[in-house]
Amino acid sequence: MVRKLIPDILSGQDIFQLTADATVRDAAQGMAARDVNSVAVTNDGRLLGIFTGTDLIKKVVAAGLDPDLTLMRDVMTPDPETASPGFNAIEALHRMQDGRFRHLPIVEDGRLLGILSRRDFLGYEIEELEHQEHLWERI
Repeated sequence: MVRKLIPDILSGQDIFQLTADATVRDAAQGMAARDVNSVAVTNDGRLLGIFTGTDLIKKVVAAGLDPDLTLMRDVMTPDPETASPGFNAIEALHRMQDGRFRHLPIVEDGRLLGILSRRDFLGYEIEELEHQEHLWERI
């Protein structure tokens, strides 16, 4: 059985959120303290963008930017792909696979409910996704 996302995966999730005026240092310290690899950039609960560990490496460190002076608005991925809470795990994994990203914000009526990471999924769901992809390759 494929589990629903909001009740089963996101329940009790403490979403790490910052404003667009927060610094990269704020994001990096918060991600490290919470042992997460993403931060939602929000304004009054509405998703503006997402900033991930990959963004930290590519957009800040590799670019030689100062994390104390660089703001989220300048390095976040604005208006990221999202999913609704009605998605099941396989649909969410498909969206992540197709978009080549590891974090998927869950939004309902413009409000951020949580962020899924590939590491949130059970082995069954990963196996099912691989099985479906294999079937599509054979068709």
